[in-house]
Amino acid sequence: MAFSRTIFITGFPGFIAGRLVSALARPDVQFFLLVQPQFVETAALLAERVADDMAVPAENFALIEGDITKPDLGMSAEDLAAVRRETTDVHHLAAIYDLEVEREPAFAVNVEGTRNVNELCRSLPNLRRYNYVSTCYVSGKREGRILETELEHDAGFRNFYEETKYLAEMEVERLKGDLPVTVFRPSVVVGDSETGETVKYDGIYYLIKYVLRAPSLLRLINVGNTEVMLNLVPVDFVVNGIEALCYDEAAVGRTVALADPRPLTTAGLFDAIARSLTGKASIWTPPKSLSEWSLYLPMTPALTGLPHAGVPYFFVTQEYDTAAADELLAPHDVHCPGFAEYVGRLIEFVKRNPKL
Repeated sequence: MAFSRTIFITGFPGFIAGRLVSALARPDVQFFLLVQPQFVETAALLAERVADDMAVPAENFALIEGDITKPDLGMSAEDLAAVRRETTDVHHLAAIYDLEVEREPAFAVNVEGTRNVNELCRSLPNLRRYNYVSTCYVSGKREGRILETELEHDAGFRNFYEETKYLAEMEVERLKGDLPVTVFRPSVVVGDSETGETVKYDGIYYLIKYVLRAPSLLRLINVGNTEVMLNLVPVDFVVNGIEALCYDEAAVGRTVALADPRPLTTAGLFDAIARSLTGKASIWTPPKSLSEWSLYLPMTPALTGLPHAGVPYFFVTQEYDTAAADELLAPHDVHCPGFAEYVGRLIEFVKRNPKL
């Protein structure tokens, strides 16, 4: 059949990419799903499930073995020719999302991989949109309010994840004058706001699992603080935002922060968890300096589950402006729910699935 669009996606069968494919699936839409060889079996099962769930022919999903770190993304000559001939839209999600990643793999995947995807996009004669998924943390060690129109800075970075995602977004930013590009910057992505589903426990989940050990006792002392906000977004909001804007011409050339416009402080997040579990908030919040010091003690990761690499993110003095996101998403009626609205569902999922 004739397809209205052919979408090339990297990062499948990852959590966000898998959900995005499901959201974009239509009988008249074809997918080229770039998959690393070791994930082909998992990807095939997920593609079959999406086809069944969305009542879309399985033939609409073509799995292409490849690797973004290689020239031509490691695709065979035959696959590359088909991709170049038929692709109308690209979604680049593949990256290493690991705060403790070493320099070499981070640069290979996040920077060189993005350069390779950029080169592919330049070679597509029918390209209508290049959607690149970045992160709010390209802001590195900057402080204060971060605008969606801002990128380049010399404030430094906390780790190679931040640095390489920054350098990768710089590469994509340079394409805006030549290609129809939209950059999406999610903040910290958590589970589904309706089902609580996630595939990894990190970030706020360290706090959830900590309080779950003894809710009535551990809720008494708030390990957060009232000075720093931690911006969290549920995965369904991120996917809905990308789905809404990837075909919206108003989003061409724009960078969109998929972040909560009304984030809670870390103390507020702690109390939302405590109230969900016990119906009561904390009674004492230690000074920020004391909380930060205690979380860096050698024995703390074993006690709280929070690795030292994750500690800085509970003390990042940044706010993410969402003016562009608010403007662009309003006509699509896509809004980010507040953490207190869905934290109970995240907790219930953790209870049902203590280990992932």
